[in-house]
Amino acid sequence: MTNPTEHALPANSMVESREGDFGCTVMDLRKLMELRSTDGVDQINVHYGGVMNLCSRLKTNPVEGLSGNPADLEKRKQVFGQNLIPPKKPKTFLELVWEALQDVTLIILEIAAIISLVLSFYRPPGEENKQCGLPVSSPEDEGEAEAGWIEGAAILFSVIIVVLVTAFNDWSKEKQFRGLQNRIEKEQKFAVIRNGHIIQLPVAEIVVGDIAQIKYGDLLPADGILIQGNDLKIDESSLTGESDHVKKSLERDPMLLSGTHVMEGSGRMVVTAVGINSQTGIIFTLLGANEGEEEEKKKKGKKQGVPENRNKAKTQDGVALEIQPLNSQEGIDNEEKEKKAAKLPKKEKSVLQGKLTRLAVQIGKAGLIMSAITVLILILYFVIDNFVIHRRPWLSECTPIYIQYFVKFFIIGITVLVVAVPEGLPLAVTISLAYSVKKMMKDNNLVRHLDACETMGNATAICSDKTGTLTMNRMTVVQAYIGDTHYHQLPSPDVLVPKVLDLIVNGISINSAYTSKIMPPEKEGGLPRQVGNKTECALLGFVTDLKQDYHAVRNEVPEEKLYKVYTFNSVRKSMSTVIEKPSGGYRMYSKGASEIILRKCNRILDKRGEVVPFKNKDRDEMVRTVIEPMASEGLRTICIAYRDFNDGEPPWDNESEILTELTCIAVVGIEDPVRPEVPEAIAKCKRAGITVRMVTGDNINTARAIATKCGIVTPGDDFLCLEGKEFNRLIRNEKGEVEQEKLDKIWPKLRVLARSSPTDKHTLVKGIIDSTVGEQRQVVAVTGDGTNDGPALKKADVGFAMGIAGTDVAKEASDIILTDDNFTSIVKAVMWGRNVYDSISKFLQFQLTVNVVAVIVAFTGACITQDSPLKAVQMLWVNLIMDTFASLALATEPPTESLLKRRPYGRNKPLISRTMMKNILGHAVYQLTVIFFLVFAGEKFFDIDSGRKAPLHSPPSQHYTIIFNTFVLMQLFNEINSRKIHGERNVFAGIFRNLIFCSVVLGTFISQIIIVEFGGKPFSCTKLTLSQWFWCLFIGIGELLWGQVISTIPTQSLKFLKEAGHGTTKEEITKDAEGLDEIDHAEMELRRGQILWFRGLNRIQTQIDVINTFQTGASFKGVLKRQTMGQHLDVKHVPSSSYVTVAPVTSPPTTSVPAAVSSPTLGNQSGESVP
Repeated sequence: MTNPTEHALPANSMVESREGDFGCTVMDLRKLMELRSTDGVDQINVHYGGVMNLCSRLKTNPVEGLSGNPADLEKRKQVFGQNLIPPKKPKTFLELVWEALQDVTLIILEIAAIISLVLSFYRPPGEENKQCGLPVSSPEDEGEAEAGWIEGAAILFSVIIVVLVTAFNDWSKEKQFRGLQNRIEKEQKFAVIRNGHIIQLPVAEIVVGDIAQIKYGDLLPADGILIQGNDLKIDESSLTGESDHVKKSLERDPMLLSGTHVMEGSGRMVVTAVGINSQTGIIFTLLGANEGEEEEKKKKGKKQGVPENRNKAKTQDGVALEIQPLNSQEGIDNEEKEKKAAKLPKKEKSVLQGKLTRLAVQIGKAGLIMSAITVLILILYFVIDNFVIHRRPWLSECTPIYIQYFVKFFIIGITVLVVAVPEGLPLAVTISLAYSVKKMMKDNNLVRHLDACETMGNATAICSDKTGTLTMNRMTVVQAYIGDTHYHQLPSPDVLVPKVLDLIVNGISINSAYTSKIMPPEKEGGLPRQVGNKTECALLGFVTDLKQDYHAVRNEVPEEKLYKVYTFNSVRKSMSTVIEKPSGGYRMYSKGASEIILRKCNRILDKRGEVVPFKNKDRDEMVRTVIEPMASEGLRTICIAYRDFNDGEPPWDNESEILTELTCIAVVGIEDPVRPEVPEAIAKCKRAGITVRMVTGDNINTARAIATKCGIVTPGDDFLCLEGKEFNRLIRNEKGEVEQEKLDKIWPKLRVLARSSPTDKHTLVKGIIDSTVGEQRQVVAVTGDGTNDGPALKKADVGFAMGIAGTDVAKEASDIILTDDNFTSIVKAVMWGRNVYDSISKFLQFQLTVNVVAVIVAFTGACITQDSPLKAVQMLWVNLIMDTFASLALATEPPTESLLKRRPYGRNKPLISRTMMKNILGHAVYQLTVIFFLVFAGEKFFDIDSGRKAPLHSPPSQHYTIIFNTFVLMQLFNEINSRKIHGERNVFAGIFRNLIFCSVVLGTFISQIIIVEFGGKPFSCTKLTLSQWFWCLFIGIGELLWGQVISTIPTQSLKFLKEAGHGTTKEEITKDAEGLDEIDHAEMELRRGQILWFRGLNRIQTQIDVINTFQTGASFKGVLKRQTMGQHLDVKHVPSSSYVTVAPVTSPPTTSVPAAVSSPTLGNQSGESVP
């Protein structure tokens, strides 16, 4: 083989000569990679003279790899490109500003401000005409006229501030996201052979000509051609849309494409195309080229994030925040995409989003009604006063003045509306989520989808893996059964017969992935590092403990000499490797789960190392005396066996024939200790009302032992521990279909599912989510690390992938990546999720109190005194600025352990509970009493001039300044009250842990002093004396005392209080919503009308059918067939016994008709009943 370094040219030589320097150009390789299966093989053989020749053209050695010479690597990068796909340009700050301006509330404000500005400069004719009536509250007086523009300008100014804050937030989020993406890219590594050594190389460093090691669970980082493969199967659905796994082999189909997943097997490939020249890269380039289409895609983006143009292969590890990786199939035509879309489970809007959307709509409606009434009353008052009481005629020259009046009324109405809408809400949600996501990084949770963080707070069930999540994933062999002897401690090598020892060492060293190895410890005196598959590392450690060297065996039998490998997969649950014996014939070593391998053994080695028959009764005896005792101690049992083929070549493809008649060498018990912090974490989950279920591939005894150690099951509990087979038998009908009804009887009690396949996991998760048993739908979190956990992770409400042990495929399907693979991090995620929910409730409690008071004050003031006691600019200070900071203060409360002491809220629990409603209305009563007292009697109390009937050009009065100041100080102290939403008494608990809160409160107070003392005309304020300040403060502090009074009133006694911001009940998510990517609740409202009409007809039809059935006594099933096929059958709880509730019944035929009818409401099979 030629060594690449000989051909390194001087760095400045011409590109053309370089092109020719390799035996093929970029375009040649691109064309080659576009071919599939046999076409590819022909092209390689005809055009390049075979794979080995292609390697020599690319100046690389198929065994040793590239030399790693920097000049050579640089040259390859220049000729063939780098393994990077340039990311899409980030949005500029101005674009983000433009986006922020699209907010409806802000648009209303802008229009109002502009109208107000224009009118302030407009002088209508006929102003002095006395016949038009006295301009009582006209803003056209001289003094006011000068300041008339201030109001409009101030509104615009505050709009600008809000827009800049929002845009800056988005911009920093985008920047954070980019930083995170870069970090993930750097961490994303792949095994490459350079200079004969396997090294982990960052994906971006891979060049054409590199020899890459591929194994189960990898996501291929570049295009390549297979050099050597064992039982390799690839999932190419991300590129071709074909869901079947494609078998790869040198003879039939050696083409490997970037962005595809290795589902089984292992092998080596030579990299032929990287970056934008790889198949995925070409698709991305096509996508990026068409910006118009790009815009379309953005609108279709599944989550509210922007679908990012990024190389899936490159940063496959997962992207944080809201931006969801764009699947490579975007480049394929739409029908392909729709076919694909039909398969993927849809996630509806997150619980919180749904509730907030509805609440915002409710508040908006209320605000609109209030403002409409205000405008109406003002106009009526004016018309009646002028034309009825004073009997003035309507003069044409007075029309402009009347219009001026009406516009002023309109502005007052708009002010009321502006005050009613909680502008701070979107900001509070964004801040709360972004803050949590940032902090969760420290708690080893890398959040890929923002809403997952909040959904986690509602989780009611966690289905966790065992290995690595509940246990330490540091496997060690602690017991062994060799030659009729059960060793409870590891035997010393001299006890064993040399022949048996030799078989054990070879059986382990050869029959395990050569990527699994044991490295020396990083620190002196530490434990050796286990690299690769942990179970195999435990076995290799066993070889080392027997004072043998597995490296020597592997050097003697390198990977190229392995004749055939049956790699481990979830169906086989075993691995076998065939080698040629020097004396002729073949030997196959097998290892796998003991009960599976022992079933295939018919011989065993005895004490002397002789082969003796192994009958069924011997096997049962061994299971009873060896395997079960090991398993009950929580050990994982692995059997090592072999088989010789001496007469000719057997049919290797017929697995069932090959994997029989084995000879058992040994059974070992592997311990994987439970993580010390897990039992405490699981106890926390139980207290928090979350059920933890363990789903594992281990046998039932091991699983039960570990579950007991963790505290998932406690002795004497009435809980189920099932094996996958038994589980399937219980939940499937004769046809082998899963029946929700049967599953509903099992899952509430199920705690351990052992020997389960990934399909079982998916079935369980889907069954729990679709179930209608409890009063509310379960919210399920799932952990997964394997490639085949993808579907379950996608189906779950929150999917956790393992950051260390997880395959790329699992990470791609997940919502949160656990960077330390530890179960306790999941509990932290629950805590953060609940905290987000509480933070937003706290903010709502504060915001709505402000809104209720401000709206009522503006409304009554406008109607009684023709002028609001709180001016528009003051309102804006309270509403826009204070709220923005309050959202910052309340949304950044750190979580406390007490969050885990209550049950999850669930989907239907309203955002604003009765207690919160009590607080909102209670504080509103206090504030309104104070303000109305000050408006109508304040001048007497403080002995100052009244501001009520002040002549218009007079400067701002102390009277109204005191009202404004008191109002703001009451809000400020109420902000402290809002820190608690469950009726706790101590509102100061932990206040100093939140520096942001303290600084916001202090900052707002200082700003208020400045506004009152120096705000002057724009803020309609004047200076106050010290005693007046103290009175204002005193009234403000009264809020805290009043808060204590409110918390003494028991919420139960206030039955009349309504809750607000309910979630969507499951029944409301009708079938027609299933097609939508995200269920939009506003749209659902509109569609519901049409649905009800059809439903009415459907229901009448059903009832007629039922009556007919009972008259004829025909079989129940026949009647319902029509219903269940085409339509959704309605289910309704009817309290009176005179109705019969019908549900699709899929019970075994033995059930009698009346029994089926009287059974409780079952809902339809998909688990979504319809209202």
